[in-house]
Amino acid sequence: TSSAEVKENRNIGNLEDHPIASTDRARGGTTSSKRKRPLEEGNNGHFCKLQLIWKKVSWSVTPKNALVQLHELKPGLQYKMVSQTGPVHAPVFAVAVEVNGLTFEGTGPTKKKAKMRAAELALKSFVQFPNACQAHFAMGNCVSPSTDFTSDQADFPDTLFKEFEPSTHSEDFPVYSPVNNELLSTAYRRGRLLCHTLDLVGTAKPGRHRAAKAESEKNPVVLLNELRSGLRYVCLSETVEKQHIKSFVMAVRVDGRTFEGSGRSKKLAKGQAAQAALQALFNIRLPSHIPSRSKCHHLPQDFADSIYQMVAQKFQELTDNFTSMHARHKTLAGIVMTKGLDIRQAQVIVLSSGTKCINGEYINDQGLAVNDCHAEIVARRAFVHFLYSQLELHLSKRREDWERSIFVRLKEGGYRLRENVLFHLYVSTSPCGDARLHSPYEITTDLNSSKHIVRKYRGHLRTKIESGEGTIPVRCHNAAQTWDGVLLGEQLITMSCTDKIARWNILGLQGALLSSFIEPMYLHSIIVGSLYHTGHLSRVMSHRIEDVGQLPASYRRNQLLLSGVSQAGARQPGKSPGFSVNWVTGSAELEVLNASTGKRSCGGPSRLCKRVFFTRWARLHGKLSTRVPSHGEMPSVYSEAKLVAQTYQSVKQQLFKAFQKAGLGTWVKKPPEQDQFLLTV
Repeated sequence: TSSAEVKENRNIGNLEDHPIASTDRARGGTTSSKRKRPLEEGNNGHFCKLQLIWKKVSWSVTPKNALVQLHELKPGLQYKMVSQTGPVHAPVFAVAVEVNGLTFEGTGPTKKKAKMRAAELALKSFVQFPNACQAHFAMGNCVSPSTDFTSDQADFPDTLFKEFEPSTHSEDFPVYSPVNNELLSTAYRRGRLLCHTLDLVGTAKPGRHRAAKAESEKNPVVLLNELRSGLRYVCLSETVEKQHIKSFVMAVRVDGRTFEGSGRSKKLAKGQAAQAALQALFNIRLPSHIPSRSKCHHLPQDFADSIYQMVAQKFQELTDNFTSMHARHKTLAGIVMTKGLDIRQAQVIVLSSGTKCINGEYINDQGLAVNDCHAEIVARRAFVHFLYSQLELHLSKRREDWERSIFVRLKEGGYRLRENVLFHLYVSTSPCGDARLHSPYEITTDLNSSKHIVRKYRGHLRTKIESGEGTIPVRCHNAAQTWDGVLLGEQLITMSCTDKIARWNILGLQGALLSSFIEPMYLHSIIVGSLYHTGHLSRVMSHRIEDVGQLPASYRRNQLLLSGVSQAGARQPGKSPGFSVNWVTGSAELEVLNASTGKRSCGGPSRLCKRVFFTRWARLHGKLSTRVPSHGEMPSVYSEAKLVAQTYQSVKQQLFKAFQKAGLGTWVKKPPEQDQFLLTV
C-alpha cells in the first residue's frame, strides 16, 4: 500500500485517467479508498471536494521565442517588410512591427531573423521582466494574465500560483481550503501542470472583481514605484499665478532619464511625471490615463499662458514696443523650445506673422519665392532654418559649439533630438481651414443639435484662396496642378494650415531634405489665442489621421497637447497687411516678405526659400558624406534631393492615401516644375 501511495503522489496525471468515483468513496474498506485517502489527508481532507479540471500540458524542449511571446501578449500584429539592402550573396532585410503606437524595426540576414529581431525590440519596450507573466502582474492584470509556462527559469514566481488557488481566507470559498503548493511544484517538476482555468464549485463574491478592477487602475506613482523602487521626486518650480493659483513642476529620474510633470498640486505633478516615465520606458498607459476619441490632451493652463507671454514679449522687443510699421498683424505665430515643462529654461526660437499666399503669376521655378506666407507655415520654415543651424553647430570642430547643439549623433548614423527637448507652437488664432471654420460655432453651439451647413464638410481637406483669406473644401480629384495652367490664370491652390499641421503630426516638421540626416521632429503642444475649441481642434489635428496605418520606425502619430490662453491679445481690426515677417534666434532683426511675391521687399530671395535650404543641405551632405559613405553622390536637382529620404516619401504617400480612404479629399500638390531647379555652386 505504501508503494502505491508513493506512485499515486508522484503521478498526478492518474487523477485525470482515473477519476475518483463516488461508489469508491462509499465503500470505505475497499482498496481504492485506501489508495486515495493519503491524498485527501495531505490536503486537510478537502482536496476531493474541489471539482478540478486536470489537464496534461506537454513541455516544449525550447522556450518560446520572441515572436510567440509577442503574439500571446499582442495578438494580430502585422509585420511589414521595410527594405532589403546589401549584396545578393549577403542581403540585409529590415522588417517592422507596430506595438502600442510605436514602430520597431529589426534587421537580419533573413526575413525570419529580421522579424524575430523586431519582435524582441518590441518586447523589450514594455516587458522589463524575466517572463511575460511577471509583466502582467506588475501592470495589475492579475485576473487572467497570459502565463508563460515555457520559461526556462528554475522556478516560477510565488505570485504565479495565486492564479491556481482561492484566497487563503475562506470568505470567498468557505467550503474549500487552498490547494497545497507542494503538489503544484511536484506537478511542475514532473512536466505536468494544472489547466490554466480551474473549475471551482462556488461563485466568487463581487468584491473580488472590484478588487481586481482597482488593482488594474493603479496610480502612476504607485505602479512606477513597483517597477523601480526607491525613486525620489524633486520639485523644480513652484509658481503663483493670478488669483493665487499655484502651479508645480515635479521631476523624477528613472534609468538615467529625467521625466517631468506639472499640475495644480505636487501630487498631480508627480502623477504626470510618473505617467511620462511609464509610457517612455515601459510603454504602459494606465486605463484611467488612456485618451479616448471624446477626450483630448490638455497643456497646463499656466504653462500655456507663459508660452504666449514669451512670444508676445519677444515680438514687442523686435518691433520697438509695437511702434514699427511691421508690428501690424492679423496672425502671430512663434515656436518656443523648453527642457521638459520647466518654463525657466524656455527660449523663443522663431517668430512670424502673415495671412496670405503668393499670387500665381509670381510662382518661381528657381526656388527663390516662399509660396505660403501664413504665420504658422512661415514659423515652420523658420524652424527648419533653426534646425540647419543646429546641425552645423554639431558638425563644428569646436567642442563648445557641438555641445550647444540640440542634436546627438546616433551610432547607426544620423542624428536625433537630445533627451527632454520639447517644442511648443503658439498661434494667435485657430489655423485656417477646418479648425478655424468650426471653432466659433462649437464654442456656443451643442455639437449634436447644430445643423449648420458647414457640417457637411467636417474634417474635409481645404485649400486657401489665392490673394485672399479663408478656405474652401478640396473639389478637384487631380492631385497635381500644372505650371502652364497657373500662368494662364488658374488659381494657385495651397493646402490649409490645419491640414499642414495634421501632416506634421505624421511626417514631422523637418521636411524631406533634412529627413535624410535627422529623425522626425514633432511639436509637443499647440497654444491657440482665439477662435479656439479644444475638442474640435483635437479631432482635426489628430483623430483624422488615426487610420493612417502602420508607420516605419521613428515615425509616429503624434499626439499634441492643446490649450488656449487665459487672456488673448486684442484682435486687430481692419484689412490684413500684405506683408509677412519672420525671425530666427541668432538673427539681429525681422525679415519682411511681400506675401504676394514671396520675396523680400527689395526683390531678393528670403532666407527661408527653397534654394537657400537646398544650398545649406548640400553643404551638410558634403561634410557628412566624408563620415558616412552610404550617403552616396549628392543630387544636383532639388526634386531629386527630396527623394533621398525614401522613408519620408513613402510615409507621405501613405498619409495622402489615408485622407482619400477616409473620404476627406485629395491632397493637392504644386506644379512639379517649381522643384526641378539645379543647384549652382
